[in-house]
Amino acid sequence: MAASSSVVPVAVSAAVVSALSSSGDFSNLREIKKQLLLIAGLTRERGLLHSSKWSAELAFSLPALPLSELQPPPPITEEDAQDMDAYSLAKAYFDVKEYDRAAHFLHGCNSKKAYFLYMYSRYLVESGCYRFQNKRKKDLFIDFLLQSGEKKKDDETVDSLGPLEKGQVKNEALRELRVELSKKHQARELDGFGLYLYGVVLRKLDLVKEAIDVFVEATHVLPLHWGAWLELCNLITDKEMLKFLSLPDTWMKEFFLAHIYTELQLIEEALQKYQNLIDVGFSKSSYIVSQIAVAYHNIRDIDKALSIFNELRKQDPYRIENMDTFSNLLYVRSMKSELSYLAHNLCEIDKYRVETCCVIGNYYSLRSQHEKAALYFQRALKLNPRYLGAWTLMGHEYMEMKNTSAAIQAYRHAIEVNKRDYRAWYGLGQTYEILKMPFYCLYYYRRAHQLRPNDSRMLVALGECYEKLNQLVEAKKCYWRAYAVGDVEKMALVKLAKLHEQLTESEQAAQCYIKYIQDIYSCGEIVEHLEESTAFRYLAQYYFKCKLWDEASACAQKCCAFNDTREEGKALLRQILQLRNQGETPSTEMPAPFFLPASLSANNTPTRRVSPLNLSSVTP
Repeated sequence: MAASSSVVPVAVSAAVVSALSSSGDFSNLREIKKQLLLIAGLTRERGLLHSSKWSAELAFSLPALPLSELQPPPPITEEDAQDMDAYSLAKAYFDVKEYDRAAHFLHGCNSKKAYFLYMYSRYLVESGCYRFQNKRKKDLFIDFLLQSGEKKKDDETVDSLGPLEKGQVKNEALRELRVELSKKHQARELDGFGLYLYGVVLRKLDLVKEAIDVFVEATHVLPLHWGAWLELCNLITDKEMLKFLSLPDTWMKEFFLAHIYTELQLIEEALQKYQNLIDVGFSKSSYIVSQIAVAYHNIRDIDKALSIFNELRKQDPYRIENMDTFSNLLYVRSMKSELSYLAHNLCEIDKYRVETCCVIGNYYSLRSQHEKAALYFQRALKLNPRYLGAWTLMGHEYMEMKNTSAAIQAYRHAIEVNKRDYRAWYGLGQTYEILKMPFYCLYYYRRAHQLRPNDSRMLVALGECYEKLNQLVEAKKCYWRAYAVGDVEKMALVKLAKLHEQLTESEQAAQCYIKYIQDIYSCGEIVEHLEESTAFRYLAQYYFKCKLWDEASACAQKCCAFNDTREEGKALLRQILQLRNQGETPSTEMPAPFFLPASLSANNTPTRRVSPLNLSSVTP
């Protein structure tokens, strides 16, 4: 297929080109279904199975087409006919993962379809990633047979924190592929699939800017190919970069934006996009349902995410994608029996999937068998050395085992795979905090906060770090902002109050404690808050100093309900009774902080999205 002046592949007929040209609205769902079925077939013919599966699943969620409206197969061109025998043989070899043989028999073919399969087969051979995965799968099979966590001595270093795929593909063979594809690109002879492969090669060679340009071009030439959109998504690091991309005005762009918003932690925008897609007719799409569940997981709406995942499991009981995220939710809720059932179920479906290994790892972690958990995360990484979740979870397990050096290595691998993973940055901050290296942990906590500006945990960690560095003004900013964005752990106000205590700002400390008490009593949850007794003790002493006997007595009585403050509360009550008997009158000079400032009032709690803090501090 030669490309025309408008960079449209000639090997695809005019009718097919028209069918593949998607408009920017969802007014004609029948036409969209035709396009999805067509692109599912075209990607399957080229061995792009994940894109084919995505398109087929999305097409399945739409109403069935009558026979009269079904799309006929694309017409065969003269070049396709000449290469048909070689293509058929090579595709059979490709399907059984004999990529060397496929490339050998496709050498010299001229049709675009055959040329793509030839270059794709060469890429898979020369990158080494599939050989690496097949070797690891054999090793994993032996592991399962032996039920042993030990490996041979010469494999120990690889198995503990195996090499990233990135190191496997940086070789001369990929550079040769790049040169060949670059010549075709300059001659405008690459169709949408060829551009996609060219972009993948550029990305593997860390030529990010060039790869982004090529992927954007691929989405213009072939907007229905989900693989190109997904590769582009992996290269976008923030919303500003997204704004400067010139993307085609197509309905596929809405799926892309929803996906990238989820990746960039812009959850409100992502949920709105997915809701719009459901409203226009994709309500039965398991992909959209799973993405909504992941979005709720990302904002820690655990009950909502669990509900959606459970519903998804009923609709698609053999689904494995995103089940590791589901297991994270079960882990957080300590739902041991449900997690055990999920692990056994996935093991029966496919024990050699990375998601299955991660689910089993979470199960063992919940049972505090951290060595076994780390082993299963290692197994996941044998199958896919660039699987982000396994690196992060393995870092957590090494933290539990007090192996800080291995945890740091795991978290750094996770960041190398995806710099947007806030959990890895946060994990590194925690690790360096244990190592008592506050400047390093400050740096990593700030990076985590930049990725999750509305996560109170990052802000509280930053505040603690600034406290250790004696930067108390910055610490107060962090604790107040943590409360402002919605304090998940209900600790920001207590830490802020203690900071005011340290600075002898008694009235501000009392106000923070009052607000803390109001919050924990107004939420309606019967939860034991460890700092509740601390708050009542401080308020009792504060009111006592203010000579406000009624308020001091009420707080002292509350102190008597806690073991650690019971004796102090009783002693204070005796003092108050003694002073009252002596005729000591309450003071009216020093007002108690019953009326909180507007910024702290219960009706004006700021919970809106905020930008990352601009904190001036020394960072390494």
